[in-house]
Amino acid sequence: MTTTTNTKEYVFDATGASLGRLATEIAMVLRGKNEPTFQPNVAPDVRVVVNNASQVDLNQSQLDAEYTRYSGYPGGLKHESRGHVIERKGYREVFEKAVYGMLPNNKLRAVMMKNLIINE
Repeated sequence: MTTTTNTKEYVFDATGASLGRLATEIAMVLRGKNEPTFQPNVAPDVRVVVNNASQVDLNQSQLDAEYTRYSGYPGGLKHESRGHVIERKGYREVFEKAVYGMLPNNKLRAVMMKNLIINE
């Protein structure tokens, strides 16, 4: 008995593209909303590859936008600009944060994020 998987692979080129617009397309494909067999309780068998992530179009105000996280302790609110995140961790982290925020907040989000491959 052999089993075959029908993993579809989508390739996006980030050269000159807007971060938000590209992230919405990626989130829709990861969710499976572009397929006629969409089911909200099933993660589709797709793989999304983003090439040239470092050539995405970000202007100065977008680089100055801040990410916020909270440790849970008093005085534990941390702010970090997007430009600083790119210097520290690279464009991969920025794409992951953008797509992660556009996926539904349920158990399937981690499964869908594993299907995202970002190449700088």
